[in-house]
Amino acid sequence: MKYIKLLGALLLLTSCTTHYHMAGIERSRMLIDKRYDANPNAQAQAFIAPYQHQVDSIMSPVVGRAAKYMAAYKPESELSNLLSDVLVWAGKPFGEEPDFSVYNLGGIRAAFAEGTVTYGNVVDVAPFDNKICFLTLTGEKVLELFSQIAARGGAGVSHGVELHIGNGKLLSARLNGKEIDPQASYRVATLDYLAQGNDGLLAFKDGTNVVSPKTEENNVRFIIMDYFRAETAQGRSVDANIEGRIIVDN
Repeated sequence: MKYIKLLGALLLLTSCTTHYHMAGIERSRMLIDKRYDANPNAQAQAFIAPYQHQVDSIMSPVVGRAAKYMAAYKPESELSNLLSDVLVWAGKPFGEEPDFSVYNLGGIRAAFAEGTVTYGNVVDVAPFDNKICFLTLTGEKVLELFSQIAARGGAGVSHGVELHIGNGKLLSARLNGKEIDPQASYRVATLDYLAQGNDGLLAFKDGTNVVSPKTEENNVRFIIMDYFRAETAQGRSVDANIEGRIIVDN
């Protein structure tokens, strides 16, 4: 014990007098996949064992099927297109008919593999407690929002949105084949996190007529599951494609 106390004191003194300075911060993602199963850690397995059945019973139920592998990336991706379209699809139970939707790429934390999709797979893709949110923006603010998306290099936007960006700038924007009318009003579906102006999308802070349900069932992950179940009921696998919603002009 005395050696531990001595070491602690030395570290404290060193931290007060260190001549080192932070030069930078780097980060990377560590892929956790089946290769780690080749050499399982017995102690970790023993710790997990009492909880395994309960976790599996929650995460294993199947909610649908994915037609192909879908991941999220800038400026436009199959998965970000899918999730944006899901937000528009989800408007009906709320009596909403959104003109378009926005889903941030930072909120998409995994991909869907081709084939069976489980409850747990959806939680991996949408792990945060973000709720669906509806609000109204003027056309002027929509153009501001699209400019902020351009500055970030892209985001999830729903079918009908056509953005051309270059060098981080918005070059043109159309919705369902029409130019954005600065004087018009547009109903937008998004996440409550974004509606607060987060992820650099500050235009959302000027939204009006906000409908932002806070109950657990309106968590976006459950809405995604509902969409998968609805497609399954129609005998369809869930699919999405690159459509040119966001085009980068060099």
